[in-house]
Amino acid sequence: MVPQPVLAVLLLYPQVIPESWRLTGCGILFGLLVPVDGVRGADLFSTCVLEPNKKVYFTKQTVGNACGTIGIIHAIGNAVSKIKLVDGSYFHRFYIQTADMDPIQRAAFLEEDQEMEDAHSVAAAGGDTEAKDGVIEHYVCFSCVDGELYELDGGNPQPIHHGPSSPDSLLQAH
Repeated sequence: MVPQPVLAVLLLYPQVIPESWRLTGCGILFGLLVPVDGVRGADLFSTCVLEPNKKVYFTKQTVGNACGTIGIIHAIGNAVSKIKLVDGSYFHRFYIQTADMDPIQRAAFLEEDQEMEDAHSVAAAGGDTEAKDGVIEHYVCFSCVDGELYELDGGNPQPIHHGPSSPDSLLQAH
């Protein structure tokens, strides 16, 4: 049993591109023709995306192999009203400095952030899990903001809204 409430979920999944897509350079997904190198959730849902909720903390991912770090940034950024960050800590400073930025500005800020780059390098080098050959894996964050569930993937242009949810029901099957 996972203790409740659940403020965010980080999902790690393998990105699988069918062989037929590799051969033709595109494929059909949910009835839409999509390029192989551009298969992202927001591309598939771009026709039904609502006006972005300004309360959702979201940043683009412009740094390679940082989707896990971006997922953590999304998880904490959307929980700052529910958790207490240590005054003066890295994340406390980071969220204060980036609060009024748009997702592109946040990404640019992160690109220049030496403290985060150093921490990311140490964490990446210290892992015990070997990467699976030929498997590309990706992290996304799911977070509840104002009673709504959002999928936060820095590779997408904006968060994907998935409907009503709450920290008390986030892990419940519907």
